Amino acid sequence: MLFGWPLLPLYSIVKMGELVRDQVERELRDPAVVRRRLEEVEQARVAGAISEEEEARAVDEILQGMIGW
Repeated sequence: MLFGWPLLPLYSIVKMGELVRDQVERELRDPAVVRRRLEEVEQARVAGAISEEEEARAVDEILQGMIGW
């Protein structure tokens, strides 16, 4: 037990990283979040802020994030 104490901060950082990763993965796959992001991309296209190619690329990235590719 005494020898494990110096490594406790490292274990804590690794655990925090795992928690952050899990939260990000949940958000990427959450249907409500995905829908909102897709709607934002569509609104940007309608407003002329992005081109059709940029819209297609953004939609692909969002959907790939959702399915985990």
